[in-house]
Amino acid sequence: MDIYQLDYILHEPTEDHGWMYRAEIPALQGCMAWGDTPAETLEELREVAKTMLQLRKEKGEPLPPEITCQQSHEGSMTVAT
Repeated sequence: MDIYQLDYILHEPTEDHGWMYRAEIPALQGCMAWGDTPAETLEELREVAKTMLQLRKEKGEPLPPEITCQQSHEGSMTVAT
């Protein structure tokens, strides 16, 4: 099992996004999730990131170097694949 530290951005709800929270991982283009609460949104984001990382590994595609950082800080999450 590989463990990655991923920086994310959690956006506050806006009318444009149906008053839902939105989160994204900039290092993984297109990795986004929405939810009614911050916790729900981040759990969804973790699952999307896990799937994206697994698919990249299966295809032999390189992972962005910024996701290998092992330092934990606010605005980052750990994803195991």
